[in-house]
Amino acid sequence: MSKTIIGFHAIEEGLKTAPNGSILYLARGMGASVTALENQARMNRKTTIRKVAKIELDRLANGADHRGALLLLGSESQSSSSSRQTTVREFCEQLGADEGALVLILDGITDPHNLGAILRSADQFSVSLVIIPSRRSAQANQTVIKVSSGAAHWVNQAVVPNLNREIEYLKKEGFWIYGAAMDGTSLHKTAFPKRTAIVLGSEGRGISQLTERLCDHTVSIPMSGHIDSLNVSVAAGILLYEVRRQQA
Repeated sequence: MSKTIIGFHAIEEGLKTAPNGSILYLARGMGASVTALENQARMNRKTTIRKVAKIELDRLANGADHRGALLLLGSESQSSSSSRQTTVREFCEQLGADEGALVLILDGITDPHNLGAILRSADQFSVSLVIIPSRRSAQANQTVIKVSSGAAHWVNQAVVPNLNREIEYLKKEGFWIYGAAMDGTSLHKTAFPKRTAIVLGSEGRGISQLTERLCDHTVSIPMSGHIDSLNVSVAAGILLYEVRRQQA
């Protein structure tokens, strides 16, 4: 099944790996940004360029804000997540015996904007794998790709039916599991090992009780403002930065 991508940055990334049969639709009479995409697409001989009226692009984008460009990936392509999709077992089998890794586990992140922002941070801080439940969770779709500025194309992802089973497997493979919680140990007082997995829950309910019980430790971000919590995507960036800072 073909997939559509909107957003200039997301399209730029998509064009780098676009397969045969991909089509870049451009609205006639648009500006320099659209021209830059056209030039990039001409370098990828697998992608066809079609200039259409804005009303036609509106139809293709199903009302989304396309800003004059839409990339339709060819049938060879998988979704943005499956282009980097693996399983937790395959991921662990590919790790060297003494190799470290940073895994991000998302428990109930249902807002695609939050997922997109988290994947963008995951790409910037070289997260080794992002684990996403197959149910009751946002999945990598057009909105996620756009919000992530194309980072969803590059982050390894495992979509799993049972999050807790995968956590137990990671622990057997030498990972220490850290759940983000308001009452956890201060982030600044936590030393992260070379195989670390961070669990983030939804903004409303946080990490589910059973999942939190599987965590080896819980950590919190010290705050001094008037609001008692951070947006989950912001929290993800702070946590990932601190782990990578310690591992540098």
